[in-house]
Amino acid sequence: MILGEVFSPKTMCVELESEEKEEVLAELVEIFVRANPDIDRSQVLATVVDRENKMSTGFLKNVAVPHGRSACVEGIHGVIGIARNGIDFDSLDGEPTYLFFLLISSLDESELHLRVLKRLTELLEKGTFYADLLQQSSPDGMYKVLCRYEDELVAF
Repeated sequence: MILGEVFSPKTMCVELESEEKEEVLAELVEIFVRANPDIDRSQVLATVVDRENKMSTGFLKNVAVPHGRSACVEGIHGVIGIARNGIDFDSLDGEPTYLFFLLISSLDESELHLRVLKRLTELLEKGTFYADLLQQSSPDGMYKVLCRYEDELVAF
């Protein structure tokens, strides 16, 4: 299991409050920092915003995977957030974004960072994963869905 170790219920939000792209990035980083209080919030946010300014990470239908690598982080960590009303995230398809996966990793975790991105893409290609995740009303429910789909993927 990879994703079950990168994400946790503490870093999942079933109802993001933000309504704009920059606010969503800040809210996702804030969720991450609350679960990891020793992390420099401003440095992580700057890393994520810088990466997002290069090219939108809203590349899958209604999904964005903002990510960044920072010297102030060890390993790789993730946040999942749901925006029930959708956010204009400058997605490549022009559609609103409802589901966000924030990834933050250390500078030396390139391979694992790419493996996590690949695994997320594999899960999102299954339409039922996206729908099941959006139906959840608690972080624990989101985490169970994530782990169940990852286990099914690895079993094949």
